[in-house]
Amino acid sequence: MSKAIVVQPGGGFDKVTLTTREAPAPSCGEIQVRLLGSSLNYHDYAVVSGMWGPTEPRIPMADGAGEVLAVGPGVTEFKPGDHVVSTFFPTWLDGEPDVVGFATTPGDGIDGYARELVTAPANGFTHAPKGWSAVESATLTTAGLTAWRALHDEGHIKAGETVLVQGTGGVSIFALQFAKQAGATVIATSSSDEKLEKLKALGADHLINYRSTPEWGETVRTLTDGRGVDHVIEVGGPATLAQSMIAARVHGHISVIGILTGLAGDFPLVNALLRQQQLKAVLVGSRRQQKDMIRAIDATGLKPVIDRIFPLEDIVAAFHHQESNRHFGKIGLEI
Repeated sequence: MSKAIVVQPGGGFDKVTLTTREAPAPSCGEIQVRLLGSSLNYHDYAVVSGMWGPTEPRIPMADGAGEVLAVGPGVTEFKPGDHVVSTFFPTWLDGEPDVVGFATTPGDGIDGYARELVTAPANGFTHAPKGWSAVESATLTTAGLTAWRALHDEGHIKAGETVLVQGTGGVSIFALQFAKQAGATVIATSSSDEKLEKLKALGADHLINYRSTPEWGETVRTLTDGRGVDHVIEVGGPATLAQSMIAARVHGHISVIGILTGLAGDFPLVNALLRQQQLKAVLVGSRRQQKDMIRAIDATGLKPVIDRIFPLEDIVAAFHHQESNRHFGKIGLEI
């Protein structure tokens, strides 16, 4: 038996309990992993807080990383001692998206990684980046892969292009890092001048405080000599989409990722039509895309930005820290 966090049906921080769970020996095609790290995402917050709580007792957390303890028959990709990191969609291995919703997502439709041991299909993991800690690796499953897919697989980013990132959450900071890695110019927004300075230290070329500059779309156009950016990492949702469309160039690519400002709102259709912009919804990515991302990380030495790490038992405190919006980068759990 090993430690595990469980959220009771309906969710809510008062329904989070520490318990134990079994992890059987791996059968054909499975591996057993000693989990050592996880990281928080908005999706995890929604499940645990009760925003969209589980319908049955659920081990939360979509991100998990650790060390392989044992492999079942037929597993050749991994061996005991390998460092691995989980995938958000364990059944989406390659090609176009073939999953709808979160029925197969750990921590939502199936049990996740807020536990010490897990036995699961080997396809639900990839090798972790070389030299990364488990908590560092766990930042990639959701936030890192979303940013990677948005820029590379959907946006086909090229050196010399311009990228707009919003805020200082995990997806936006990874997008800044991957964009600079690709040789792009980055414009970053935040409501905090202190956080903007941290984005500058990470390589952001231009900074905009969206609280003091609410019409920041026009500011972006000015910074790009009236052209607009090639890529927008749109994490705000309905309240920021209109400004993102003003900021993007004709036929520019807008990755629609986040719902931080709500689930519904007015859609500026005329802007999209007149400027023939490409709006692409991006929900994490495939196992093949994760392997591509990690290969690039191994080649460049990129490291994630981690704000703070909490022990697994303090998972509720970690989510309260996330609620405060004081963090810069990812919040980790050490298991």
